[in-house]
Amino acid sequence: MRGDDAAELALQRQLDAESLLKVSDEGRALYERDTIKLDGYGYCGQSFALAERGELRQSIRAASKALHLGQDQLDDELKGLAQRDLAIAYSYAGLSDAAERYAQAALALKVRDEAQIHAPVLKVLGDLALRRGQPDQALTLYRRSLDLATPRYRGFVAISMANAQVAAGQAQAAMAALGQVNAAARAQAGAYYLRSLGKAQLAAGQPDAAIASFEQVLSDPKQVEADYHGVWALNGLANARLAKGDRAGALSAWLLAVQQSDKLRARFRSEEFKSGLFGDLQTIFDSALALSIEQGDYAAAWQLSEAARARQLLDTVRQRASDKLPRATTLAALQAGLAPDEAVLQYHVLDKRLLAWLIRPGRLDGRLIEVPAADLRGSVDRFRASIIGRRAAALGQSQALYTQLVAPFDLTGVARLNVVAHGPLHYLPFQALHDGKVWLIEKVGVASWPSAALGSYLASRRDIRAGTLLAFGNPSTDLNVPLPGAEREVQQISALFSGANVFTRGDATRGRFTHSARSAGVLHVAAHAEVDAVDAMSSRILMASSLTDPGLLEARDVFALDLSGVRLVTLSACESALGQVARGDEILGFTRSFFAAGAHTLIASLWPVADDATQQLMVHLYRDLAGGADAMSAMRVAQIDVMRTRGQSHPFYWAPFNLIGDGALRLVGP
Repeated sequence: MRGDDAAELALQRQLDAESLLKVSDEGRALYERDTIKLDGYGYCGQSFALAERGELRQSIRAASKALHLGQDQLDDELKGLAQRDLAIAYSYAGLSDAAERYAQAALALKVRDEAQIHAPVLKVLGDLALRRGQPDQALTLYRRSLDLATPRYRGFVAISMANAQVAAGQAQAAMAALGQVNAAARAQAGAYYLRSLGKAQLAAGQPDAAIASFEQVLSDPKQVEADYHGVWALNGLANARLAKGDRAGALSAWLLAVQQSDKLRARFRSEEFKSGLFGDLQTIFDSALALSIEQGDYAAAWQLSEAARARQLLDTVRQRASDKLPRATTLAALQAGLAPDEAVLQYHVLDKRLLAWLIRPGRLDGRLIEVPAADLRGSVDRFRASIIGRRAAALGQSQALYTQLVAPFDLTGVARLNVVAHGPLHYLPFQALHDGKVWLIEKVGVASWPSAALGSYLASRRDIRAGTLLAFGNPSTDLNVPLPGAEREVQQISALFSGANVFTRGDATRGRFTHSARSAGVLHVAAHAEVDAVDAMSSRILMASSLTDPGLLEARDVFALDLSGVRLVTLSACESALGQVARGDEILGFTRSFFAAGAHTLIASLWPVADDATQQLMVHLYRDLAGGADAMSAMRVAQIDVMRTRGQSHPFYWAPFNLIGDGALRLVGP
């Protein structure tokens, strides 16, 4: 969304988006569009199966249809099942507040089959409490779930209870509880049971027993080769060795786990959630990385950071599309591709510390910055809130972040800076950091790389092609929020191109985009966009809608396109650069989709943008590109131009757009 009230409207949409009424209304619309209609219980079965496969947005959509039918038919049993499935899907997605809301709504219903409805939602609530660091509350909820659960489900609840007891410092009680799990439940849980037992033994001060449990998992070749159990057993083995003071043995096990994880087929592991283990492969990479830093090996730590990004990407894109982009590079290859005045500033966020590297041709400067991840996230959130609210406090917050993140490095001689962000830093506009005298963008050109591997790859395939333009502006949508500035923007930009196809209002359709995009050299979309917090691949741009077509261009749709001839994609839309930040990797959503489809460089926004300032910035940017400037220089000059315009000095107006990919890109032919 664009316009002066965009921030307030975006916030209100976020607060309302997942309300029970809205989900039911969405379910009604989806149900009416279904060619083959199921009954409510059929949609619940569909929702559960989709959640087990990790198709969480599709699972939520199926559950919303069931909820609509349950409310329409006044069927509390069906409503309870639908809200159970919504709670499970949102829990799997890591959206705790939404999961809790639906779980509590299901509990409030009087249902006949408590084992199928109340027991699972109590388990969900216990999982949420455990993830929030409230193990005692989790134990209370797990016990209530255990009283209602079916025999088949009871084993997973018991293992979850044991993991909560470990978190509560009750290691002996956890071991006793696991000892009471019957043979059938142990067989059903398999390696999850052994991993939980190993964790309990380690917490009880029995590292040798823990090593034996983890090695029992590793003794089965199928566990090591076919799934994640071998990787997690190696992680447990490393922690047990570390507890015995064997740092070299611990690092060896973690490095083997890292190596093994790269061979695994990415898949969704719902059993992790069922058993309360909540495995995050990023912790394995972080552990190996931290030990490497303790040994002063910043080069090895950088390679591990890149490997972590590659692994998490594989997990997040799993089963959705064929992503053939490179997931790895070497430090030597990266440095060889940098110009003499070019540098890469790369970060990796650990729980208690921040790692940073400044990489230049022939030089690597690694730093350890003492800032906990939670504090860093808070600083970035406050800075973004000040920018979106156009508050004066943004300047002081910007200076504090510059001191923390950039000041430790010597940028003398650097004219082009490529930033590889991590974690909360993905949401930070580095161009808007201030050194106490000037903004960073006034000193150097700034581009963003999703990873060093991808940035290096895009630079290596740089070429110059005719800049034919395909532009979409001010699509007519159901939101009925017109974007007149966006329409003027695409008309003015098109005048700079000898070959241009421009579609506005009702003509700016999803179909025209998908059918015509591959023939363009430059794609420009000035429209509303929405980030999907559940599934990054369901993030969408709102193209022109009609009675038969909602006009939603999803990130997964872009994955399927051939954009190998597209040099530049500009998403002049609300928060189009945002998406799901997977720990260890870049933001997933439109950024990855366009690059995977073949696009070379991307311009996208980090917050709701101002209509007039965006029009000014885009026209200036394209005018300089038409004059032969490279993308990084053109963006830098355009941002400074808006900054120095009366009434637009605040970063809200000039800093929302990130240049992502190859900053040295040049266009010919406009």
